[in-house]
Amino acid sequence: MTGEPIKVVVVDDQPLLVSAFSALIGNQPDMTVVATAADGVEAVERTLAHAVDVVLMDIRMPRLDGVEATRRILAREKAPRVLVLTTFNVDELVLAAVGAGARGFLLKDAEPTEVIDAIRAVHRGEAVIASQAAPALLAAVRNPAALVEPTGDEEDGAAGPSPLVDHLTAREVEVLRLIAQGRTNAEIADDLFIAQTTVKTHVGNLLLKLDARDRVALVVLAHSVGLAGPAGTVPLS
Repeated sequence: MTGEPIKVVVVDDQPLLVSAFSALIGNQPDMTVVATAADGVEAVERTLAHAVDVVLMDIRMPRLDGVEATRRILAREKAPRVLVLTTFNVDELVLAAVGAGARGFLLKDAEPTEVIDAIRAVHRGEAVIASQAAPALLAAVRNPAALVEPTGDEEDGAAGPSPLVDHLTAREVEVLRLIAQGRTNAEIADDLFIAQTTVKTHVGNLLLKLDARDRVALVVLAHSVGLAGPAGTVPLS
């Protein structure tokens, strides 16, 4: 291991889960748990009191839920990144946490390796999107007027053509597909034999044409229209 370990705060109102996640993280050579919290109020206090890289954040907690705790934590300068864990699939609170700036979403029954990999990815500046979350996240990051409706022409479960991508150029579709696969701008440039500045232009056009808030929104959208495989980690630049 080189460099400083990833400093994590574990937040959950269930002591057994706090212990389990803390033990899991503590066994990693590149991570350390610097604090734990049982609710959102404690989460905010602990992140202010310690140097923190990643907050593993529960959603439903007494006193202050994970949404407001995320909002308050991310309002500070040099804020840590937040990875949301919940026993539920996507609902209003999870979407609100993403809207508040959380850069990761996983279910609590995710495999331990998934959780560890997600912490590392979020710390690197990537987004972690659980595949189960894609449909509901899509509704939160896309223009409702542009929602894709089933055409009724699908065969064997395959989605029909999406009007969302009809007005994209062939090159923009290629770039969108590679973004959804987790490629950085430099990697996309290499794959398509074009300049990084050209990739940046295509990404900007995609954000504009698809009314997407950021690169994470592009990934969710790409998955929703079948341009990529199961969702995973996404470089944010």
